[in-house]
Amino acid sequence: MYRSRSATRITLTIALLVATMLTARGEETGVSNDAILFGQAAALEGPSSALGQRMRQGIVAAFTEVNAKGGVHGRKLQLLSRDDGYDPDRSVAQTLRLIEDDKVFALIGAVGTPTAVATIPITSARGVPFIGPFSGAEFLRDLELSNVVNIRASYGAEAEAWIKHLTEDRHFTRIGIFYQDDAFGRDGLTGVKRALAKRGLELAAEGTFERNTRAVASAWRMLKRAEPEAIAMVGTYGPCAEFIKLAHRSGFHPTFVNISFVGAVALAGELGPEGEGVIVSQVVPFPWDRSLGLVADYQAAQKAFDPALTPDFVSLEGYLSGRLAAAALEKAGPNPTRAELLRVVNEIGSFDISGNIVTVGPRMIDTPPKVFLTVIQKDGTFRAVDRL
Repeated sequence: MYRSRSATRITLTIALLVATMLTARGEETGVSNDAILFGQAAALEGPSSALGQRMRQGIVAAFTEVNAKGGVHGRKLQLLSRDDGYDPDRSVAQTLRLIEDDKVFALIGAVGTPTAVATIPITSARGVPFIGPFSGAEFLRDLELSNVVNIRASYGAEAEAWIKHLTEDRHFTRIGIFYQDDAFGRDGLTGVKRALAKRGLELAAEGTFERNTRAVASAWRMLKRAEPEAIAMVGTYGPCAEFIKLAHRSGFHPTFVNISFVGAVALAGELGPEGEGVIVSQVVPFPWDRSLGLVADYQAAQKAFDPALTPDFVSLEGYLSGRLAAAALEKAGPNPTRAELLRVVNEIGSFDISGNIVTVGPRMIDTPPKVFLTVIQKDGTFRAVDRL
C-alpha cells in the first residue's frame, strides 16, 4: 500500500511523541508507570539476621497497606531485599547491585553502622535516598548528608537516657561498658563517656567483642575485675545475651542496659528466664499499645501481610520507615524523582504518621526523637518505665 511522505512523517512524529511521553513518566530510575522500586541491603541471614528480617517485615507491611489503598499516585510500592550479612564489604557489593543492576529508586531499612559507613559514600555520590537506616550513629545526622533520612534517636541520646537513669534513679557511680569493636560500638562508647563526663564520672571498665561473633569471655573478665554496678551494652542480641548468661553463671548480677539496636525481642528470646530485669532503651512507640493510632495501624498492617507475625520494636521501626517513604512520595507529586523526594523530606521535615509526628532532616535538631526505657519481664514480655 502506498503511503505519502507527509503521512509517514506524521506517523513517525506521533510515535516519537508517544515514546517521549512514556519515557518522561518513567524516566526516573526505579519508577515505572505502575510501580516504585525500593532496595534494602541488610542482614537477612547469619547471627544478626533477626534485625534485617524484622525491618523488612515492617517495611513490606507498610507497603502492603499503602498498596491496598491504591498505592501512591497510582503506583505500587515494591521492596527488593538483599543479604549483606552485617558485613561492610558485602554491604558495598549488595548496595552497588541494588543501585546499578536492580536500578532501585531509593534504599530503605539498611541495618548497622559499619555497613552504613561503607555504603553512604556510594549513595551520597549518586543522590540515592537512604531512608530509615537502623542505626543511631552520629555521622548519619550530619546535615551535609542530605540524602540520609533518619527517623530514630541517636545513640548519644540513648546513652544520655541510660546514664541519667542509672545515676539519678539508682545512684550508681561504677558503670562499665561492653561494646562491639567497630564504628557502631565506638559510637556508643563516645555517647556513654560524654554522658558520664557531664556528671563528673568516668567509666569503671571497658570490654569489647568482635562483630558477628559471640566471643565475649575476655570482655567479661575485664569488666568483672572492676565489679561495676551497671554495664551498658552496645551490641546485637547474640553476643549481649551470651555475655549476660556468662555473668549470671559467674554469680554476678549487675544491672544490664542495652541499646535499641540490640533487637529487644530477639534478646529476650535468647535469654529466656534470665532476661528478667534487663533494660533496653527504645526509639519507637511501645508496639503493644493499641491505644496509639500508629500501633493499631501497624498491627493491622502486619496481620494483613502475615497473620503469623507478632509485634516487635524493630518491625515497627521498619513500618514507620515505609509509611514515611509513602507520605513523602505523596507530597512529591505524580512524577517523583529522587531529588524531589529529598527536597520534600528536608523542607517539610515533619510528617503525621497515624497520629505519630515524625520529624526528619534539620527539624530533628529542635525536635529530637524520643527515647524511653523498657524492662524485660520474667515471661519475656516488656514493661515501659519512666524511672528505673
